Amino acid sequence: MQSFAVLLRRMNGEFNRIAQEFAQAQGLHMTDMQALIAILDAEADPEAGGEPMTPGRLRKQLNLTSGAVTACLDRLERAGHVRRVRDGGDRRVVHLHYADAARSLARDYFRPLAHGTEAARNRFSADELAVVVRFLAEMNAELARLRRSPD
Repeated sequence: MQSFAVLLRRMNGEFNRIAQEFAQAQGLHMTDMQALIAILDAEADPEAGGEPMTPGRLRKQLNLTSGAVTACLDRLERAGHVRRVRDGGDRRVVHLHYADAARSLARDYFRPLAHGTEAARNRFSADELAVVVRFLAEMNAELARLRRSPD
């Protein structure tokens, strides 16, 4: 089982290295990258009901102060990575959207990672991938529980 933990840490380290290289190339902080990922993932997250990210949810997810989230969003907006859009029904609510041009830039940058992921996936059967997906979902659930746990 130790090799399992080592492989998970190594994979996480490689993902972080790639994200950090993208952040540096874009003049962003790692917190900005975490925010971009959260904004991008929000619409695909079934727990969020496909709703766009809001600054309040982002603050909670990244465990930041309101001021830190505002500074992060200001940087991302100035750099053209996100758009703030007021909700049509309740103007007090702000939705965060990944800007189309920035999404295209990220897609191009991360394309080699996507190809590598596809190559690795192709070496497994559908049944094996189903187990991997189940494991990753359970790991994410456990990590979320740890984040919410006071101890």
